[in-house]
Amino acid sequence: MATVEKEAWVEAAWQRTIAKIGRNATEIGARFPHASFDGVYNSCPAHDWGAGFWPGMLWLAYRETGGELLKKTAVELETRLGETLVAYDELHHDVGFMFSLSSVAQYKLLGDPAARRHGLMAANLLAGRFNVNGGFIRAWPDWDGEDHSGWAIIDCIMNLPLLYWASEELGDPRYKHIAMRHADMALREFLRPDGSAYHIVCFDPETGARSGALAGQGFAADSAWARGTAWALYGFALSYRYTAQERYLDAAKRAAHYFLSRLPADKAPYWDFLLQDSTGMPRDTSAAAIAASGMLEIALYADPADARFFRSAAADVVRSLDENYGAWEQKEQGLLLHATGYFAKDSNVDVPIIYGDYFFAEALMKLRGGNDLFW
Repeated sequence: MATVEKEAWVEAAWQRTIAKIGRNATEIGARFPHASFDGVYNSCPAHDWGAGFWPGMLWLAYRETGGELLKKTAVELETRLGETLVAYDELHHDVGFMFSLSSVAQYKLLGDPAARRHGLMAANLLAGRFNVNGGFIRAWPDWDGEDHSGWAIIDCIMNLPLLYWASEELGDPRYKHIAMRHADMALREFLRPDGSAYHIVCFDPETGARSGALAGQGFAADSAWARGTAWALYGFALSYRYTAQERYLDAAKRAAHYFLSRLPADKAPYWDFLLQDSTGMPRDTSAAAIAASGMLEIALYADPADARFFRSAAADVVRSLDENYGAWEQKEQGLLLHATGYFAKDSNVDVPIIYGDYFFAEALMKLRGGNDLFW
């Protein structure tokens, strides 16, 4: 009976989700939403790291419904993302987020050769950011007067599937080699023994020697930014998918156990797991959604006992997000309330954020059995 009940709530949550995506396709259209204020998503530029999540949501819904407006809007967005490859200057390490969920998705679903070229061009750009001596993919252009030439961030592990895909698509292992070098660096330099992760690690860009860590979006350099742990657990699971290297699956499970062990009763973490005082601190539902989808990825490859554990844990997180944080009874374009972007800069705090919405929809898709996604 429990299994039947669980399937029923998953399907109900999915129907609510695709209904809202359909409504948003009309209201948002071919813009790039990022955070929702007073019920309405603002827009980010096409080169923003989060620009791929809305087309990714549209493709998720289109794959299940065949809705023409969903496809038309996603294709228009992919064309605009492709233009950033020629403009070039403002692109960065997050082209994996941008192009896996737009161009690669479009190619997989429609066989579009132009979308394939965009995905491969983005993979070449990402590979070009690889620092050979340090074994890392450099984060960010030199924004805000800072020299980022030796910086790497945990988020980047989620961009590696674009490189793995390019290797498979071209029959050329070079991209996979770069992705594995970065994943091994992240395993060595970012993931701590307890499963938590640094956000930013700095290296000497000439020698590749580690020089320290920075707080980034976490509370402190040695704290545990919740979304960073979610990126780690999902990213290592994806590296396992493409390489079958047990060290990556072990890393993903370690990060997942850390994440789960520090969740409050309603499964939505505070924005950092090691806050000195969480009183009045905002949650980050986006971290919960990312982690849930990542744990469902782990469940695909783990032994049967671990697979049951992680699938059940992920389902509990998604159900709590649906019941406690879903914006179903409100005139709100976002799916999930109470996500937190960058607390220290008071940027997108305690609002719906597009990547939280995407990973919530993706996790529901996986719970329904749709595991052939776009990464």
